[in-house]
Amino acid sequence: MYPYLSPIDLDAILAAFQNGVNFWYPVLSLAQLENVRIMVSQGLHENADLVTSCCAHLVMALGCAGDVVSGLVHGEDSSPGSEEIEYKRARKAMAELYFDGALKSMHMVHSEMSCSAVQSLFFTALYFAYLRRPLQAWNYINSTAAKCRLLLSYPPVNEPAENQECLRRIFWACYILESDYLAELSALPQSGIAQIESSVPLPGSYVTHANPSETEHASLYFLACISMRRLLNRVHQLLYARDTGAATDISRFPAIVTELDHQLEEWREFLPHAFQFDAHDIDKWPSECGGFLRQRYLTCKSVIYRPYLAWLLANGPNDVRGVAKSEIVERAKVCLDACTSHILALTGFSHTVLVDTWICVLSMATAMMILLATCRSVRQSTHRHDVMETGPHLRKVFHKWRETLGSPESPSVEQGIRIIYETERLMAAFQSPTNATEEEVDAAASMCAMTRE
Repeated sequence: MYPYLSPIDLDAILAAFQNGVNFWYPVLSLAQLENVRIMVSQGLHENADLVTSCCAHLVMALGCAGDVVSGLVHGEDSSPGSEEIEYKRARKAMAELYFDGALKSMHMVHSEMSCSAVQSLFFTALYFAYLRRPLQAWNYINSTAAKCRLLLSYPPVNEPAENQECLRRIFWACYILESDYLAELSALPQSGIAQIESSVPLPGSYVTHANPSETEHASLYFLACISMRRLLNRVHQLLYARDTGAATDISRFPAIVTELDHQLEEWREFLPHAFQFDAHDIDKWPSECGGFLRQRYLTCKSVIYRPYLAWLLANGPNDVRGVAKSEIVERAKVCLDACTSHILALTGFSHTVLVDTWICVLSMATAMMILLATCRSVRQSTHRHDVMETGPHLRKVFHKWRETLGSPESPSVEQGIRIIYETERLMAAFQSPTNATEEEVDAAASMCAMTRE
């Protein structure tokens, strides 16, 4: 039994889906959304098509989840009122109810070869990401990618062109998510979409929102995320690939870093006006989408320049093989500055909280350990004045996220948060060595060594 929804409640849930999931990954057409509205109004249990019904359940579940994580961007310093707490609790319970309903039809989704089945698998992956269950999310991303590749290679007879566009968009959404997960869990079995990405057209015309401007912005935002993910993949391949990466060879990586940084700046400069951001002043607030893209930019910046920091930590500030000591130090400072800004600019972006909480926590734990290593090994003049604000900031942000998302908690997320808190404590011990115990100094040195490795 599903709760009664007034037209106002239904509109609010579908609007949350449109402003969230279907803006970040615009794969559900406006016509399909209207079908969902009709099906929910008439009663989902009366629908005979189990796959279409499953997709409608998932749209409602993700819409409710979008309502749960909304309003966190500027809300870390404010406490929600009792009405807001009850509202979000009700939406969370409703999301679970609709998701349970979708899982009851999942056997038909796995067996059917259709665009609706691929959409259902993809939305299931997103909901597991919202639950902070990375392996379950990965499982459905992999299943989505496999079915999507089959339907793109062998489309059904007389299939509408709109369905092919939808499948291409889901392909690129899986490409982004698969790459994000592989960056954290490199041993995961790959679906193969990265090997054929050059043969699949980028997203084209597809009506996802009633407002043409919103449809255009969603497509442009999606393209920006795709191009950033492709750049990040190039960075990992050129600098960090096993056996062939240049990150450990200072005779090779300076030229590669310069070129990758040029590509990154070109990406930022060509962003649409609606998503522009100030790369140097994190106190200047862009739009929420611009803020999320700035986080991706800062991540990429730190990863590009990390070879210089690793070299500095391992060898010290010395002239080597035609690279001046001053260049090594300055470029290592670029990495540190990007890491610090990446942490301090983090807030409750809905895109991050709903889809990327697990990935974000691991990324922040890595960034904090990099800062810890530099606090121990590099002179103070290399650090930013606000580096000690990173730990308290993350503590405040993640406390709000955990409070909003509630239970069940993710063991790996909790482990990442514990690492962040411990790293914060050890950084403080290095800043005040007279107050640090011998055990704290030894623990910090061990974590620094692990970071350098």
